[in-house]
Amino acid sequence: MLVLKFGGTSAGSPEGIKKIIDILNDTEHRENVPVVVVSAFSGVTDTLITLGRTAAGGQAYSQQLETLSKGFADYAQKFLKAAERKTALKSIQNEISELSRLLDGISLLRELSIRSLDLIKSFGERLSAAMLAQILTTNGIKAAFLDSRTLIKTDSAFGMAGILQKETGDNIRAFLRGPKKPLQVVSGHTGSTIEDYTTRLGRDGSTLTAAVFAAALGAKKLEIWGDVDGILTADPAHVKNALCIDEISYIEAMEISHFGARVIFPPSVKPALEKGIPIFIRNTFNPSGGGTKITANAAPGRFPIRGISSISCAALVRIQGSGMVGVAGFSARVFSTLAKKGISVMLITQSSSEYSICFAILPEDAAAADTALKEEFAQEIRAGSIEKPIIEKDLSIIAVVGSAMKSTSGISGKFFHALGRNGINIVAIAQGSSETNISAVISASDEGKALNAIHDAFFFAAQRSVNLFLIGTGNIGGTLLDQIAENREKLANRDMIKVNLIGAAAWDKMLFSLDGLDPKKTKEMLNKTGKVPGTEEYKLAAFIEKMASFNLPNSCFCDCTASEEIAASYEKILSQSIPIVTPNKKANSGSMDYYRRLTSYSKERGIPYLYETTVGAGLPVISTIRDLFLSGDRIVRIEAVPSGTLSFIFNNFDGTKPFSALVREAKAKGYTEPDPRDDLNAMDAARKALILAREIGLSLEFANVKIEPILPPACLKAKDIDAFFKELEKSDGDFEKRRAHEAAKGNALRYVVVIEDGKAKLSLRGEPAGSPFRSLVDSDNIIVITTERYSKLPLVIKGPGAGAAVTAGGVFADIVRTARVLV
Repeated sequence: MLVLKFGGTSAGSPEGIKKIIDILNDTEHRENVPVVVVSAFSGVTDTLITLGRTAAGGQAYSQQLETLSKGFADYAQKFLKAAERKTALKSIQNEISELSRLLDGISLLRELSIRSLDLIKSFGERLSAAMLAQILTTNGIKAAFLDSRTLIKTDSAFGMAGILQKETGDNIRAFLRGPKKPLQVVSGHTGSTIEDYTTRLGRDGSTLTAAVFAAALGAKKLEIWGDVDGILTADPAHVKNALCIDEISYIEAMEISHFGARVIFPPSVKPALEKGIPIFIRNTFNPSGGGTKITANAAPGRFPIRGISSISCAALVRIQGSGMVGVAGFSARVFSTLAKKGISVMLITQSSSEYSICFAILPEDAAAADTALKEEFAQEIRAGSIEKPIIEKDLSIIAVVGSAMKSTSGISGKFFHALGRNGINIVAIAQGSSETNISAVISASDEGKALNAIHDAFFFAAQRSVNLFLIGTGNIGGTLLDQIAENREKLANRDMIKVNLIGAAAWDKMLFSLDGLDPKKTKEMLNKTGKVPGTEEYKLAAFIEKMASFNLPNSCFCDCTASEEIAASYEKILSQSIPIVTPNKKANSGSMDYYRRLTSYSKERGIPYLYETTVGAGLPVISTIRDLFLSGDRIVRIEAVPSGTLSFIFNNFDGTKPFSALVREAKAKGYTEPDPRDDLNAMDAARKALILAREIGLSLEFANVKIEPILPPACLKAKDIDAFFKELEKSDGDFEKRRAHEAAKGNALRYVVVIEDGKAKLSLRGEPAGSPFRSLVDSDNIIVITTERYSKLPLVIKGPGAGAAVTAGGVFADIVRTARVLV
């Protein structure tokens, strides 16, 4: 024996009606269902409430009443045959006429009592159930309408009446006893008093109606059909990859429903719970889906928790003071005071010192709670033994639920780590002694971010994600987008790391999508000239504001520019708990104070700030130095050729070509900036030298780096690039003279950074044949590190130090690194 309940969205459309017919005709349900409980068709209850209020306000309501009547007549027209349709239309008209007379009375009195509103709302279920019974009969399922008021007896608490269990159970069993009756289509949500006044059962009253019938009949199971596949691991409005829970215990279902899950309301399933009847949550529009089974002893799941839920709006009330410590009955006074005012408490937590206690309530109850508590503790407040109540609003409560938590270690750690890693501050924490749930109060603005972060941590622990925001789609940024497009599917399948491009910007335009952007299309759109549909004007402040407003977990900001303005914004971005990946040297080669603030904030808060590619492109220079430093080794000296441009020029300066010709060749190959002086003035190499010096613990400013000029002053002062090359050609003789001088001694010229004895300098020097700097080819970089451990044979890092592909690859690696649990 099965009892089914169909919600308003299930029966509120022709498609839904057809699905209900199919469900009742399938082998699982045919001949096994004596009772179907129906909610009012979708939108009908709201219409009835509006009619009541309109009538009470003395306004015309005939048009609305006609629209309501026509809605049901349309169902009759679509599903019923001529003779049956005529009967149905007459029945509808009778009900509408009764409703009209009721509304006329309300209009005359200009008053809408709760009792009258209960009667008005009951027409929704009565009309809907009667219509469904007629449609089922027409489609070969013998059915009859059953007005629930004749069997379900309640107290007189209109609006939220309580069921008289014994009388109702006896009525149901007596009615269905004896010869088999047609399928009874019952109007949900509605009952009546002993005096036969119509009542409403309150929230989720139709499910409660079905549970009462199931309990009275000793049903094998109760099926609740709606428009969702079951109870999900999280609210899909917040968490797009929420999963359907196969099986859940009554206790877990009540916990997860208390914290906001809208599939069931705990009191509505109580009658079935008490009889041990399993409840199934199923989707009318996906009947082949298994749904969720709610049972007393649920089978263990694949995950340590069943689900995550939240209450979006909460206020936290805190009472504190020395007058609370050791005082018996203090908490009883607090909660008795709230109970007298009808204020429900959602969460309680108290410090072990008894100095403070706090509890969560609905925001609309905060003012009443404040007034009541001030009155109750007026004497203690005047004496100064306790403080006035402190109320915080704009909060949410999130909870992880699962009975397996009590036997699984590390749940709390994973819960709080997921929040902390994403910069979500916790205002209060509570855990029941049953260890079925852990709850935390957080800012309401962080609710969606918290739910996604926790959901990923528990249900997609093997899969990590990065929500990427990129500024700069030029040489390096554009190549990065190509690499993401080519590798992200492989990365997701092989390494379980998903890179989602959420926002991107070029110098004049930007675009965003919470659903994710296509990297290649994004590059094309941003690199087009002029206005492009789907983009908006780029402004740095607007980009950062929008990135922060999305408040996504596992966000990452990537700066692929050389902009000082963007570098100056890093501190603000880190303060919003968003990791940064960048090849931009401006931040780390700016003031020492700013460098320290960025790196310290990253370390203290655990927010990744990764800049491997600021030195050596894709070479592991920064990470190697950091590992040496962290492991206790002392770096004695660093020698390096950190500029790919200067490396190419001097590697090939062997006397076969003039110096100016090599500079032209480097420019043609794309190794230099558009103006080669931006490389030959050695500023870029000096910034890299300063970053290296700071990474080994030296407190240097840019002015402390000694730079030997490569170019004569006339070259630097030239008015344009053509003039620069003319001046450079005049200096070819001087460069050749110096090269030849070193060559005579068996040396070759290299422009080398040296960091030693607390100093950093850059100079052009001759390197002997055995020098590691003579092994460089093309635009290779080299970093030679001498430490106490690597004293006889220095540690050498060598490889391509320029080029978009290797630099973008290093940036990509840093982006992926932010997805790791430990950075």
